[in-house]
Amino acid sequence: MNDRPAPARQRLAFVASDRPEAAEARARLVGLYGDAPEEDADVVVALGGDGFMLEVLHRNLATRRPIYGMNRGSVGFLMNDYREDGLAERIAAAEQAIIHPLSMTAVDATGAKHQALAINEVSLLRETRQTAKLRILIDGRPRMAELFCDGALVSTPAGSTAYNLSAHGPIIPINAQVLALTPISAFRPRRWRGALVSHKARVTFEVLEADKRPVSAVADNVEVRNVIEVEVVEDRSITLAMLFDAGRSLEERTLAEQFSA
Repeated sequence: MNDRPAPARQRLAFVASDRPEAAEARARLVGLYGDAPEEDADVVVALGGDGFMLEVLHRNLATRRPIYGMNRGSVGFLMNDYREDGLAERIAAAEQAIIHPLSMTAVDATGAKHQALAINEVSLLRETRQTAKLRILIDGRPRMAELFCDGALVSTPAGSTAYNLSAHGPIIPINAQVLALTPISAFRPRRWRGALVSHKARVTFEVLEADKRPVSAVADNVEVRNVIEVEVVEDRSITLAMLFDAGRSLEERTLAEQFSA
């Protein structure tokens, strides 16, 4: 006779994007597994695409509550395949990916400071037809005196397959302790493709000729207009956990992406 108690059933909270297929999936899953309030759940199940996953991660920045996503959106790189059967078992066997966000401090033209967190990337973008002109410092030391470009970004490993990859930045293994510093449509120096910097580095962008060449700074979905200086550092005091089906970890997905056509 086995006297070992059965494992406690995890409390699941189901949240969905505003896509009809996500809302329909949530209704079916709630009927099968019940639904705990998000603040009381052991695991949050996010139904949507990668954009919705980022939204749910931002909502749970302070909780350390693991997020398990299922794709009911478009791309779904950060999501698991959608299946309704065996969900509790899939979550129990899931592999965990730990990520840390970037902290952005942006100073605008009035001198006001704005702070925001980014799970994917912090990007600087020109606001007008004028090319942006940036100076880049690493840990307070100037590394590029002038970069003429549409913009530049700093990406986490988790975000390296998103905007960073579209800007021809490198894909970074999830456990690598580096950040990608990637130019967006660099004009001069024309052949500069960016750099990899330590995850402990403090990256500072100074906007040159800001009156003539206005630049905005964006941390995921938070935008600050007319910035004159932006500092980006990894915030390791904040830990986020994403859950992926066994054999389909974020590390495996990132590796496979480097060999995709």
